[in-house]
Parts: sequence; C-alpha cells; structure tokens
Amino acid sequence: MNGDLTTPSVRLRSHRAIVHLVLAASVVSNGCTAFVAPRESLPITPAEPSPLAPAPRELEMMTLERYRIEPPDVLLINAIKVVPKPPHTIEPFDGLLIRAAGALPDQPIADAFAVDPEGTVDLGPSYGKVKVSGLTIDEAQDAVRKQLAEVLEEPEVSVSLAFSTGAQQIAGEHLVGPDGRVNLGTYGSVYVTGMTLDEAKAAIEARLGEQLMNPEVVVQILAYNSKRYYVITQGGGFGDSIVPQPITGKETVLDALSAIGGISQLSSTKMWIARPAPNGVGCEQILPIAYNDITRGASTATNYQLLPGDRLFIADDPMTRFDAVLGKITRPLERVFGVVSLGTATINRIDRFGLGSL
Repeated sequence: MNGDLTTPSVRLRSHRAIVHLVLAASVVSNGCTAFVAPRESLPITPAEPSPLAPAPRELEMMTLERYRIEPPDVLLINAIKVVPKPPHTIEPFDGLLIRAAGALPDQPIADAFAVDPEGTVDLGPSYGKVKVSGLTIDEAQDAVRKQLAEVLEEPEVSVSLAFSTGAQQIAGEHLVGPDGRVNLGTYGSVYVTGMTLDEAKAAIEARLGEQLMNPEVVVQILAYNSKRYYVITQGGGFGDSIVPQPITGKETVLDALSAIGGISQLSSTKMWIARPAPNGVGCEQILPIAYNDITRGASTATNYQLLPGDRLFIADDPMTRFDAVLGKITRPLERVFGVVSLGTATINRIDRFGLGSL
C-alpha cells in the first residue's frame, strides 16, 4: 500500500525529514558562526536602516574606547626627571654645583662647574683646579674643601650634581616595534602593546627606575598607526583597490571618501560599511549608505562614524563591468583579426610593387 508508513522507503523519507528539521533548528539556535557558508551571494543588502538606528553617525558620534597601544604606533616620550641612582661616580662633562662660604669677595664660588675632559673642575685663578673624575659626590666635596683650604681658612663647601652626561636623556619619537616594545637606548626596552597611555607611562618609569632615581616621563601618541579602516573600491573587472586609513576617532563616510579623492569614474554610488564582529561572536554588520542623500541632501542618517576595522565598500558601475567582461571576450578575436589584416595588407603591398614574381 502506497500510504503505509511501515514501508522502508516511506520510513527513510520520514527519517530524512526529521534530520533536516533538526539541522535547521540547530543552525537557527546557534546564530552566526564563522563556519557556516553564506546563504546567498555576497554582498547581502538588508533593508535601509532607520534614522533612529543606534549606529553612530555624523551628528551623533560616540567616543571610542581608551586607546590601546599596538605596533606600529609612534610614541612621543619625554623624560622630565633623569637622575642617576647614588652613589654617582663623577665623569668628564658632568656638571657640579659648588658653593663655598667665606670665599674671596672678588672671586665667589657659588655656581655650576663643568668637569673638563681631563676630569678636573677649575675653581678660578686663585683656587686652581681639582681632580674629581672617578670620585663620588662626597669624595669630590672633600677634595674641593682640601683645595680651597690652601687659600681660605676653614672653608665650608657644598657640592651637588647639577647634571650628568652619563644619564642618557630620553626625548622624541619612539616606534613600537613588531615585538611590541619601545627602545629606550641604554636603559633597555619596555613592552607596551595592549597598554593605555597611563599604563605605558608606569611601565616605562618602572624600567627606568632600575637605573634612575624616581624618574618621571610624559608619554603621548604621536602617530595612530595601528587602528585602521579600509576603503575598498571595485575596479570594474580590473581588480579592486584597497586603501587603509588611520582611525583618530572622528572619521565619517564623507571623511573616508575625501581621503581617497572621491569616488572614481568606474564606481557607482552604491556603497556600504561592512563592520566585523569578533570571530565566532555575533554577526557582522552591513550598513548601506545613501550617497546622494549624504552629498546632495546633507542627510546625516547614513553618514556613519567609522570604527577600527570597518570596510567601506564602493561597488563599481554595472555598465563598466559589462564593458570589461565584453572586452575580455572580444580581445582574443581582435588579436586574430589584427593578424589576418596585417597579413592581407602585406600581400597587397607585395602585389602593388610587382614583387610577387620574385
């Protein structure tokens, strides 16, 4: 009997139907995954977004998350306090602040003195020079007091370090390398990837603190190179162009188009933003853009704010693509006919000049 559910063929069909229903239910319940093939050919063009959609746009921009440093950002690092840890050994070209009570009235001693290349400081014509290179500050103070005692009675001397050439100054641009570190010269390198500016400042000061006394640095971002969006323009069958642009926090669709000089002759006004989601978490967003409304009508509804990782895709003109496809088809035929025409023209020239009998 054809309607009998006990027949093998009917049971097989019913089992297949149940399996298909279970699979469909599992796909719907799981949502978007990175391993499900697209249900239709890309790009998927959803309905026009509502002007009240939560996506940030020209007049309703959002503040981005705290910036996290990554390669190849460029940091501006300036050290405002670089003092070597004691005991400091005096070296040539260091600066010493020397004060002496009871000095000669016409030759006071209360100034900064540079250590010359020979390792001495010149206290003046009446006092002479003192060898201080290789001494600590306390030892240099004793040496200066002993030298002045040859001219003055019981001089009171104070010596301190005004500046040190041995402590490398830190100032200027520092590139975050592929290993996530910034190079601080003689002080080594510091890993700063994934840190905020405050965290990077603390990490750099901790590294400098191994050799300096209570260092203080100012850290700023000079070039935002690691956070980007991409403008992808179809080339009418001749290949797509991809232009990366840095994110600084205020870019909109119009800013992106102006950065590439506007849409090309091969492009149409059909464009959208493809906003990626973390792998396996949620669904990518497709935000259609009404180009004419933005440019001619000054509408801000689809002049979206661009976020790190966004792809602004500009579709090509259908007629341009048709011409490109047609050209690919006819180009081989044109070459064949060109060769035939060239051969015919050559034969005609030979006949014209009577060279055919040669």
